[in-house]
Amino acid sequence: MADHPWTSKFPGLNSLEPEITNLLLRTSMVVDLPAGTRIFGPGQSPENYLLLLEGTVRVQQVSENGREIVLYRVAAGQSCALTTACLMGYEDYQAEGVAETAVTAVAIPRATFDEAIARSAAFRKFVFTAFSVNVTTLFKLIEEVAFSRIDERLAQRLLQLADAAGHIEITHQQLAAELGSAREVIGRQLNEFQRRGWVTTSRGSIDLANPGALRQLATMR
Repeated sequence: MADHPWTSKFPGLNSLEPEITNLLLRTSMVVDLPAGTRIFGPGQSPENYLLLLEGTVRVQQVSENGREIVLYRVAAGQSCALTTACLMGYEDYQAEGVAETAVTAVAIPRATFDEAIARSAAFRKFVFTAFSVNVTTLFKLIEEVAFSRIDERLAQRLLQLADAAGHIEITHQQLAAELGSAREVIGRQLNEFQRRGWVTTSRGSIDLANPGALRQLATMR
C-alpha cells in the first residue's frame, strides 16, 4: 500500500492537497469484510466514511411488515450516499447496508472526514460529486416504482441479472426486494412469463428462454 496508496484508486482524490492526502493515509484503515456482513443498520450512527476498493454493498430498506426494497448498490470505486448524508447531518441510519460479496473498503474516521471536508475544496468536491450521483440513482428508483409497470421492470431486471448463458440464481423474494414489490406479485408475473415461453423457473433460479421478447418488453418503458 505504501507504493500504491489507496487514494490512487479514486480519480477524484488525485487533486487533493498533500497534507490532506497524508491525513487520510495516516488516520484511515483498510478493512476486509466477508460476504453477508451487516455493515450498518437502522438506528446506528456512522463512525466512518467508507470507500469501496473491492466488492459490492447492497443498501436496502426493510419495512415493519418485512417487505424489502433494494435502494442502490455501492461498487468498487464508490462511496455510500446514505453514510455521507448521515455523517454530514449527524443522523442515524434509516436503512441497512450488507456486503453482497466479500468487501475491501477504506474506513475514514468521522473526525478525519470532518477535518478534510472543512479544509479541502478538492475533498468536498469528491464527496459531493459521489453523493449527487447516488441521489440521482435514488430518484430514478422512486420514478420506476411509482410510474413504471412491474412486467417491464421485471423484464429489464432479469436481463441485467442474467449471466452469459441466461441463468440467474435468485429467489422470488430476492427479486421482489430488487423491484420494491411483493413476492406474490413477482411470482404471478414470472408464471406469466413462463406461460409465454420467455423464462423457465425452478427453485432458487431462473433461465431466460426468450431474451429477445424480454428485451422488447423492457424497451417499451
